[in-house]
Amino acid sequence: MQDNILVEKSKRFALKIIGLCGGKKACCAPSVLLNQLLRSGTSIGANIRESVFAHGKADFIAKLQIALKECSETEYWLELLIESGYYEDKTILNDCTEIKKILISSINTAKTNNDKK
Repeated sequence: MQDNILVEKSKRFALKIIGLCGGKKACCAPSVLLNQLLRSGTSIGANIRESVFAHGKADFIAKLQIALKECSETEYWLELLIESGYYEDKTILNDCTEIKKILISSINTAKTNNDKK
């Protein structure tokens, strides 16, 4: 799985989310916000990892679509943290956006390849 860029990026991202939620920089943020961020931010990689062992193309696409939804939710929580002043480092938001773009591209490619069959 080390050659799968999306798996690796999403895992590194999840580790950053864990660090953010447990770190001192965001410690004053409401716990409900951090809990939601932790859940959605780590779920992205879990769903991508599940897609690697999907039961078929439709299952693969479905898992990536779930990961995309979780990525979008994570982006929302990060925006709230940053815009409310609880967290200042926007690089994690950029990482989330990059993963989202890769997911969208992967889903579109999988759908196109699935339609050709």
